[in-house]
Amino acid sequence: MSRRTRERGWPTAPELLPVPVVDNHTHLESVLSFDVPGDGDAGGAPRTLDDHLARAAAVGVTRMVQVGCDLDAAAWTDALLRERAAAGDRTLLGALAVHPNEAVLHAGVREVAPDGLEPAPAPRHDVGLDAAISRIAELARGNERVRAIGETGLDFFRAGPAGRRAQVDAFRAHIALAKDLGLALQIHDRDAHQDVIDVLLRDGAPERTVFHCYSGDAQMAAVCAEHGWYLSFAGPVTFKANDGLREALRVTPLDRVLVETDAPYLTPHPYRGRPNSPYLLPHTVRHVAETLDRDLADVCAAIAATSQDVYGPW
Repeated sequence: MSRRTRERGWPTAPELLPVPVVDNHTHLESVLSFDVPGDGDAGGAPRTLDDHLARAAAVGVTRMVQVGCDLDAAAWTDALLRERAAAGDRTLLGALAVHPNEAVLHAGVREVAPDGLEPAPAPRHDVGLDAAISRIAELARGNERVRAIGETGLDFFRAGPAGRRAQVDAFRAHIALAKDLGLALQIHDRDAHQDVIDVLLRDGAPERTVFHCYSGDAQMAAVCAEHGWYLSFAGPVTFKANDGLREALRVTPLDRVLVETDAPYLTPHPYRGRPNSPYLLPHTVRHVAETLDRDLADVCAAIAATSQDVYGPW
């Protein structure tokens, strides 16, 4: 196997954590789309959902929140949660939403955003935005394993003026849905920190509001702590250049800290650029403990307890 092939493949599994933790946010349907080699460890490359879940459990990631944030992924998530629960597997809970970038396409917006990319609608975007959100609401109401609405929010990197208006409308509708159903809210926030906070304060944030893959600074983290919001840290907190993100972690009360992979994206150091999976979460957890100068077992226990506070029992 060439060096180039190895660097694209699944990394080897890290050491077992001392206390099991929860992956607050993962996209398993996208994880399964990768068909790449492993690093030659005894377990081989994970291929199936059972492979990924078993590999995660073996390193102490025993529970996770599967996020379906387009109509296809939401339907897949709903079916998966039902199937696993019927089999007696309590590993997974779910979050469902129309992602802000999906909201733009469902609203019929076809402008070029700051990312410079041409819009690329899929057949699912023939459904209007209101109808798409109604479908999410229907799935969430009908499945007790769905414990969050998300990821929803604002992504101003991928939206122009018309797209931003559509994102705000969708965000407000998801906030209302989370409060109506008594579910947690998972927020996507890219290049829109103040606007996200303004919408939450204007409409009233759900009691359990989580900033998925937190990307703000320490000042914003202090504002979130003041309002009792939760911050979920992903692979970027391990990247050498992200001192500001680590400072945000330090000012966040430990009982408001969650961790996630956002798999298959945002793979933690030292495997940045390679596909991510829940079994790689221990790298991020260990970095969180080191940043806080706290005992690893204590941090794991706190993350597990906070996860249950947010989503309820698995």
